[in-house]
Amino acid sequence: MVNPKKIKALYEKMQKFGIREQDIEEKFIKSSGKGGQKVNKTSTCVYLLHKPTGISVKCSISRLQAVNRFLARRILLERILEMKNKELSERMKKIYKIRKQKKKRSKRAKEKILKMKKMISRKKILRRKIKENEIF
Repeated sequence: MVNPKKIKALYEKMQKFGIREQDIEEKFIKSSGKGGQKVNKTSTCVYLLHKPTGISVKCSISRLQAVNRFLARRILLERILEMKNKELSERMKKIYKIRKQKKKRSKRAKEKILKMKKMISRKKILRRKIKENEIF
């Protein structure tokens, strides 16, 4: 179970930043993954939706519903604060970096890379030793 002091601190932090319980829609879903029959029979996964911002969080880290409720609220609070600050947080930087890596190259960029490859191959050909009976 979650320590009552941690729960109290979380609710105080939510009040400080103006996040009310009335604005949060909470649903319980059956979890999946590790945990066997216990997880498949009980609704331990917590889904939270903050209506004013539209941010949603789904948490099924623990097998205990109480722990998942606490963790989901903490994650929701972090995401709302990130949105309010509009700074690129560490998490947002990682997401941006992954998106940029997966993005397809433009046609122009591909042509440029091919051009460089051809130039390098020509240099390497010129570095070869010339054999006696080899003619270009």
